[in-house]
Amino acid sequence: MKLNLPITITLILGIMLPGCKQSDMQSSPEETLIREARIKSNEAIAAHDAKAMSAFWTSDFHIITSRNSEMSGKNTNRERMESEFSSKPDVLYVRTPQTIQVFDAWKMASESGTWAGSWTENGQKIELTGTYMAKWHKLDGPWLIRAEVFVPLTCTGGAYCDKSPI
Repeated sequence: MKLNLPITITLILGIMLPGCKQSDMQSSPEETLIREARIKSNEAIAAHDAKAMSAFWTSDFHIITSRNSEMSGKNTNRERMESEFSSKPDVLYVRTPQTIQVFDAWKMASESGTWAGSWTENGQKIELTGTYMAKWHKLDGPWLIRAEVFVPLTCTGGAYCDKSPI
């Protein structure tokens, strides 16, 4: 699988930077757990492992994709990702957290950051970037994602980008 250099660099930085903290930028233990979960989620996507990816979702996980598709349910979304991995063998998505805020009393957290995606469609390399928001919950165990919203800000590479989802 041939990876795009900017996306590969983003993935590497997303994995490395959370561990590079300055003393005035210390993360709470809960924020660190969420950042570590996001790294593992990105790794599952890179490995095209929908089962591992879905391990970070609540049973009622809900997503609004960059093209405004909405899907609810862990199993439904896992099947959607399995289908995408099958139909787009070089697909890669990377989410890079910029801000994570934890509300300890309710065991909820907000994650916002940037995302990048790429794949080949009809012989053309499609590249999207944007921002995202994720809502995390700490239920009976690890932090899990209850919802994610992806907003596209750029799209380059082919006819896919010419089709507005609205």
